[in-house]
Amino acid sequence: MYVEQIFTSCLAEMAYFVESNGEAAIIDPLRETQAYLDLAKQNNAKIKYIFLTHFHADFVSGQVDLAKATGATIVFGPNAKANYKFHKGKDGEIFELGNAKIKLIHTPGHTMESSSYLLIDEDGNTPYVCTGDCLFIGDVGRPDLAVKSELTEADLAGHLFNSLRNKIMTLPDNIIIYPNHGAGSACGKNMSSETFDTLENQKKTNYALRADMTKEEFIKEVTTGLTAPPQYFPNNVMMNKGINKNIDDILNEGTKALNLEEFKSLYNQDDVLVLDTREGAAFTKTGIIPGALWIGIEGTFAPWVGALIKDINQKIIFICEKEKENEVVTRLSRVGYDNTLGFLEGGMQTWINANLEIDKIGSISAEEFAKEYKSGDIKNPLDVRKNSEYISEHVLGLHNFPLDTIFDNIDELDKSNTYYIHCAGGYRSLITASILKANGFSNIIDIRGGYDAIKKTDIERSEFVCPSTLQ
Repeated sequence: MYVEQIFTSCLAEMAYFVESNGEAAIIDPLRETQAYLDLAKQNNAKIKYIFLTHFHADFVSGQVDLAKATGATIVFGPNAKANYKFHKGKDGEIFELGNAKIKLIHTPGHTMESSSYLLIDEDGNTPYVCTGDCLFIGDVGRPDLAVKSELTEADLAGHLFNSLRNKIMTLPDNIIIYPNHGAGSACGKNMSSETFDTLENQKKTNYALRADMTKEEFIKEVTTGLTAPPQYFPNNVMMNKGINKNIDDILNEGTKALNLEEFKSLYNQDDVLVLDTREGAAFTKTGIIPGALWIGIEGTFAPWVGALIKDINQKIIFICEKEKENEVVTRLSRVGYDNTLGFLEGGMQTWINANLEIDKIGSISAEEFAKEYKSGDIKNPLDVRKNSEYISEHVLGLHNFPLDTIFDNIDELDKSNTYYIHCAGGYRSLITASILKANGFSNIIDIRGGYDAIKKTDIERSEFVCPSTLQ
């Protein structure tokens, strides 16, 4: 049996290719199918099954298109309902794959159809289990993503406790846990950057698998500190229950090169959004098209698109670096933003060459910021990191204004003020700057390097100390 983990960093998502004796299965595929078709060809295998651990909330999965391309059977666990043909698996059901087997283990809790897949090799050994969003490395799936469910977070957490104790923790200690997500995903609270681990080590290090934990303690631990899930999650769940536009059609339409006049015509339409995806350095150096939203392709692009662009059907035209057109449209489609109309041919330089209006933001080094802040010259600094990051440590006197909730709180700010903004490293602060500029804030200064650079200065900071460490 051959198993390959396929990691997609932008989504912190892991899909799996499993092959035995010329037959293959894909577990939790992304929307674009070519990589899986290529893997099957390289291994001289035919894709027989497409297993889904659950209806994903943070990306649009590709089971329907992949099934059409291969004739493979789509498999979900119990309780699943969808608008396309699939096999509803039973707890304990065995699927033959070449000389190997895959066993469905129903593990509800993250969602009620959630299932794990135990891989059984040709010798009857069980070296791997794909746990989806039931069990992560260092964490468990958040129990609040059910859509239109009568179940409460506590109800789901109770199911998750039972799934972990009765189904996962009873597996051999040396089994490898293969989850569906890693650090950076919003499907858990505190996932490790590791992408796999032994069950034995997780029993030692994962707070949710503590041997003496009661069900009540588990429910409290798992449900405490949950922030609201990103607004696009319910949309992605519904898309994953339906039949969506083919990815190839989306790419063909979305990567249309627009000349300046075509781009300007769309730009002037109220229902069209300009998305600037260039590197952050390019944004700060050359400026941005007035009204555009900057989300750099080099960062966690797709999740921030989903979090900040409220309408999943939003018409989008975009600016990008040369030869990044396909990547931009692909990554937009991964979270369901399929209505891309094209990109500006020649990029930002085309706009600049035409002497059209440009918005610019200011920039200051961390050292300059520290000096001016201590002298009292800077009056309105904003820390746009998550509240949990801010609580952990921050510059004394700085106001926390998380990017996650910017549209709920933007009216708190005064457009006549000059705002100095920072995040951890500079990515989120530039997104924030573009939003503020688009909403009429004229004086925005980005602190280069963010908090990572600020804390290297002698500026006074507040750091959270866990009570258990106090003497």
